[in-house]
Amino acid sequence: MTDATLAENHAESTKTAPPERLSWDSGARRMVVLWLPLCCFLLILLFPFYWMTVTAFKPNAELYDFGRHNPFWITSPTLDHIYKLLFETAYPSWLFTTMSVAIGATFLSLLSSTLAAYAIQRLRFRGSQYVGLAIYLAYLVPPSILFIPLATTIVQFGLFDSPIALILVYPTFLVPFCTWLLIGYFKSIPYELEECALIDGATRLQILRQITLPLAIPGLISAGIFSFTLSWNEFIYALAFIQSSENKTVPVAILTELVTGDVYQWGALMAGALLGSLPVAIFYSFFVDYYVSSLTGAVKE
Repeated sequence: MTDATLAENHAESTKTAPPERLSWDSGARRMVVLWLPLCCFLLILLFPFYWMTVTAFKPNAELYDFGRHNPFWITSPTLDHIYKLLFETAYPSWLFTTMSVAIGATFLSLLSSTLAAYAIQRLRFRGSQYVGLAIYLAYLVPPSILFIPLATTIVQFGLFDSPIALILVYPTFLVPFCTWLLIGYFKSIPYELEECALIDGATRLQILRQITLPLAIPGLISAGIFSFTLSWNEFIYALAFIQSSENKTVPVAILTELVTGDVYQWGALMAGALLGSLPVAIFYSFFVDYYVSSLTGAVKE
């Protein structure tokens, strides 16, 4: 091959070769696409809990003097705010009331939602799809609209200023969402299992108790977490239906009982909010896998 041929081939290769593109390093791309947004999300999500913790253990001298003390750090930690909250207020009573209301409302909601979701999904009566849609649309009604007629009903039944009123009222906004969630989860359970049980002579209640519910435990746990969390943090109904200090729930009590006039007891307030959020966080930590799997099963249907 002559030199002219080699030069000609080299010229053609330089004409057809695409220009080199600048490519990101895989580590830099991963940092920008994954770790940077994740760190921002965690910062926004966890900062309120960090601020509550710092405020709960910071003495008043540091709380009100940002000029000489770092607002994001504690120089001299103290337990005075927690001691005042637990022993100088009715916080243990508020915590017990909140726990009782949340457990009672969650039990009623799960019972009603399970029966409603099973009937809509498995009994196949005419208009069952529209009934399920109507139940879910009831969840979209704002509680600020419902609490006025509900307050009249509660007064007529003589349940005003009683935690039982909250246990009976909370399912009005818990049952619709839990029913929708369980309908989606019941769809993922093969219907052939129930048909075999019907052929063997089992009743619908036996099928629900012995076949469907054991397979739907992740969905029930997810609905229970949802109901417990909303019952624990609910504010409007608890503020409207409870008047006496000893019957108040934690979200209402720390805001109404720990504020004297225009003076906010920030240390005790943040300590109450921090201790009040721990049960829900612990509850989530044990069942988070079931919660995610059940939501996935409900959404994919």
